[in-house]
Amino acid sequence: MTSQLPRGIQNLIPTAPTTTAGERAASQLLHLRTATVPVPVLAAAVELLAELLASGDPATRAAAADVRARLLASIEDAAPPATGPRPRGA
Repeated sequence: MTSQLPRGIQNLIPTAPTTTAGERAASQLLHLRTATVPVPVLAAAVELLAELLASGDPATRAAAADVRARLLASIEDAAPPATGPRPRGA
């Protein structure tokens, strides 16, 4: 009988009782490279992170601020360019 190793994202998240929410979030962030999600989902995530910005745990606050900054940058990058009158011949 062979035992299978655990698989999936849960294996990337430290589960020791001493880890804080900030440490778990930071660990998840380290493994995140790219994701494609609708902009409204990013905006909702930014709103949900607001609560964590006031956390008593410094690691949680730092991770929440970093994730929030990345999400806001992604939202800004996803915005369509400003439209204006097209130059003649374009």
